[in-house]
Amino acid sequence: MSDEFLVRPDPDDPKLTTPVTGIDQAGAVVETRVVNERPLTLFLNGQEIVTMMTIGDRPDLLAVGYLRNQNMLRADDEITSIDHDEDLDLVVVRTARRTNYEEKLKKKVRTSGCAQGTVFGDVMESFDTVRLPGKAVLRTSWLYALTKKINTAPSLYLAAGAIHGCVLCEEDRPLVYMEDVGRHNAVDKIAGWMFLNGIPAADKIFYTTGRLTSEMVIKTVMMGIPILVSRSGFTAWGVELARQANLTLIGRARGKRFLALSGTERIVFDLDPETVEEEAPKHRRKASLAEVRE
Repeated sequence: MSDEFLVRPDPDDPKLTTPVTGIDQAGAVVETRVVNERPLTLFLNGQEIVTMMTIGDRPDLLAVGYLRNQNMLRADDEITSIDHDEDLDLVVVRTARRTNYEEKLKKKVRTSGCAQGTVFGDVMESFDTVRLPGKAVLRTSWLYALTKKINTAPSLYLAAGAIHGCVLCEEDRPLVYMEDVGRHNAVDKIAGWMFLNGIPAADKIFYTTGRLTSEMVIKTVMMGIPILVSRSGFTAWGVELARQANLTLIGRARGKRFLALSGTERIVFDLDPETVEEEAPKHRRKASLAEVRE
């Protein structure tokens, strides 16, 4: 199944985790892997933009996606170089267009996302002008296939936990799977991949392990993706914003169950849920732990 992914996590990458020794509930000595977390300072041309806490993989995609999702990169911008200095923990994105975001950097809104996610104020203002077209569809057969493929794919979460994942999908195919300590970072990595590869958004489905908050809805809408799915639950503002932008919002997607609270006209019920297997208990437990960690 993992071969279907164009890009997916590498849980065996030694740079992403550290072995730690402790004791379990019975007092027995155990060794476990814990996810690494390190700062990454982003520069756009000569201007420092933000310092992010990240697991450290794919800094180029994270940088480009962050800038794109903050409207600091335009759709027609030409990126002339992306330089990552691992020793200094910084990444520099250079564009042909001269940029100056001094005033924009003063205007931020802290979101409810883990790892202190932020959204710049004018992004939220421009959100009011966006309404996603209604041509996209989501077949329930695709949804059931996607959740099974994603939940059983090798991932850093299954290996070490304490991490969020996001997946870009097309019909019943998961395309790009990204993970990070903050789900907004995972979203930005996918946005960066889409920007650098010229990938259209109007026919895509976005899957996240995290809650369907206002931040997740805003990022998905601003990326132009019409369908957002999560195994977790909703916030009221997330639902309100999804309905405003005509985003199909599906939560609690586990096994044969899901709940849609927005954009339900896109859903095509082409598979009897009674023919779908329930999610394995080990995945149900992992879902509960993920929600507690948030």
